[in-house]
Amino acid sequence: MNIPNSNELWQDGWRQQIPAQLAQQWDLVIVGGGITGAGILLEAARRGLKVLLIEQRDFAWGTSSRSSKLVHGGLRYLKEGKFQLTRESVQERQNLMQEAAGLVDQQSFAFADYQGRKPGRWMFALGLAIYDRMAGQRGRHYYPADEFLQLAPHIGQDGLNGGLCYVDAKTDDARLVLRVLQEAQSFGGLAINYLAARTLLREGDALNAEVSGKVNGLELVDAISGAIHRVHAKVVISATGAWADGLRQQQGAPAKLRPLRGSHLVFPAWRLPVAQAISLMHPQDGRPVFCFPWEGATLVGTTDVDHGADLQIEASITPDEVAYLMAALAFQFPQLALCLDDVLATYAGVRPVIDSGKADPSKEGRDHAVWLEQGLLTVTGGKLTTFRLIALDALKHVAPLLPHWQQALTLTPLFRRAPAMPNDKRLSSGQQQRLQGRYGQQAAAVLAAAKSGELETIAGTETMWLELRWAARNEAVMHLEDLLLRRTRLGLLLRAGGLDILPRIRAICQAELGWDDVRWDCEQQAYLSLWQKHYSLPTRNADQ
Repeated sequence: MNIPNSNELWQDGWRQQIPAQLAQQWDLVIVGGGITGAGILLEAARRGLKVLLIEQRDFAWGTSSRSSKLVHGGLRYLKEGKFQLTRESVQERQNLMQEAAGLVDQQSFAFADYQGRKPGRWMFALGLAIYDRMAGQRGRHYYPADEFLQLAPHIGQDGLNGGLCYVDAKTDDARLVLRVLQEAQSFGGLAINYLAARTLLREGDALNAEVSGKVNGLELVDAISGAIHRVHAKVVISATGAWADGLRQQQGAPAKLRPLRGSHLVFPAWRLPVAQAISLMHPQDGRPVFCFPWEGATLVGTTDVDHGADLQIEASITPDEVAYLMAALAFQFPQLALCLDDVLATYAGVRPVIDSGKADPSKEGRDHAVWLEQGLLTVTGGKLTTFRLIALDALKHVAPLLPHWQQALTLTPLFRRAPAMPNDKRLSSGQQQRLQGRYGQQAAAVLAAAKSGELETIAGTETMWLELRWAARNEAVMHLEDLLLRRTRLGLLLRAGGLDILPRIRAICQAELGWDDVRWDCEQQAYLSLWQKHYSLPTRNADQ
């Protein structure tokens, strides 16, 4: 059996090595453990740079575990005339479906054409034809009402002319981050969670943002041990998304970001059964809303509103956002009579959008930006789909600051080809592809770690019990929330955050994590409190 390179994993006792690792001289230090930071780590490490990534909370804690889970070209950008952005996104979608099958998978979408509602059939069909051409595909898009109802049987039928179908892709966003981080570590990169950047350091080792001099490091605080560290690098990159203004403002730079919140509802698949993703324009404001099958449940989103709350506190859905999404469902699926009691979980993410002062948040552009200010390189904005292109653009800005380093900055395959997993009759083809897509080179070792009964799928999800054991053993889990909200997504997929199965999770994971009973009880209490506050429905009004 192929045992993965230990550099790809966070082995037992790995945090004890942090002081010695930070004492080294680095080419790059990346602040931010979401998809943008992970992409930069991978693209830099595979090109021979000595590179470190730090994250103040858990990997993918911010936007990269709370996205809409779509890897898509963005039909809306065609309407805005952004053909280059759409082309890049469509091509990257195709690349990711091929290179990360089992983690990034095709998802068909259905859009109902109702009499008198925009966009009309011909305008939408024209956009889809351009979309297909960019992907090098051709296909049938429009279906008359009787055929369309076979594809989307639960939608409203009043005024239905027919509908259009097209293809995009979906992913588990947090697992994509983990896969990219592990690939980066196999090239010699290093990723550390719960290690926060507190202050910029400048040449002369001055802890003062007013002192002139190039940024050459950071003062850090370990959120687990409380230890204070310093780390030095030739270049510091801030890839902190909606949090990017924090380090910039240490230098007196003006804020440039407009944090926008996108909130979602999660339903049991049996209560909101959709074989296709259903896309619609909200009846109130014409914004796109979707629902699609994800990880054994049905995901509904998204809103797009200004987020004025403290970014250090987890974002949560508001009652108004719940009402907005439920109104969309009532319009599109009147016969299902969905109600709030059907909701399994909620989540909200904050998008890093460049502020141009537009009155409507949805009109703000989604392009990424790179700013070099007094030696600090900030990368923010952009889309999950194009994270590799964003990473390469960041490295193009880094290159002049590293004259010793000359490498081609063109796209290469995202992941090295993993050996095929041994054929195991205990696994379905879907389970086998899932393991291969999520774990790559490590898939065979993940399978080998399974104990009796752990290849079974957890009811109501597509998650296997063995994924919990592997994560607890090898994936830098510091808190129970890391395990249930990001390494697996059980906290989003099961009622009450998975309360009913916590005893079995404990039996599998407590020893792997090295926690005593007191620690487990504290972690469980903290997780359930967090879930109730930020992942359940907000307090209802009396008439709901």
